[in-house]
Amino acid sequence: MAKKTETRITDEMSENIIRAAEELAFSVGADNVSVRAILRTLGITNRVFYNRFRNIEEVLQIVYANTVLKIRESIAEAFDPAGDFFAQVIDIVANTLVMSYENKMNFYQYVFDNDSVSRDNYAWWKAEICRLIEFGKSHGHIKDIDTDAVSYAVWCFIRGYNADALGRNLPREKAIADFRYSFGILLDGMRLHPARNDENDN
Repeated sequence: MAKKTETRITDEMSENIIRAAEELAFSVGADNVSVRAILRTLGITNRVFYNRFRNIEEVLQIVYANTVLKIRESIAEAFDPAGDFFAQVIDIVANTLVMSYENKMNFYQYVFDNDSVSRDNYAWWKAEICRLIEFGKSHGHIKDIDTDAVSYAVWCFIRGYNADALGRNLPREKAIADFRYSFGILLDGMRLHPARNDENDN
């Protein structure tokens, strides 16, 4: 006998529940968001909630995925091919830390315990970093490096720094300043320096 497929309602109330969970997560932390808190916030019943979602984790996954998408959109729209390549890359990458402090601080424990989009997020970041490296190489900004290997190293730097800064609750301005400085040194190792002629050569 075929198993009955469970269908759930998707409507304006679903969006209200997601929005309420997001506001609660950013104000009190994702670990403190519960079905009961949402019911109290919206003045709805258990049945209204469970007709739309299986549990609070499902709602938080949606909230976190939406947060990730906001960060991606900000990064994807930020690069101007006509601008200073290295300055822009530093700004774009540093902005991930800024947005982490603004949007993900209260998601820290949830993200590392329940991150359901990590593979997709990694694939997106890897492709975006590769795109920037290839642009830099083709326009004479970056030396001939292994794009795949370096893109992974850059991803590890970004993710690792973000995770540690959030996890240890480092002061935001200090974390961002050190991040920009350190990432600038990393980028300088990729820089294609024009060949210099030794004027003293005969």
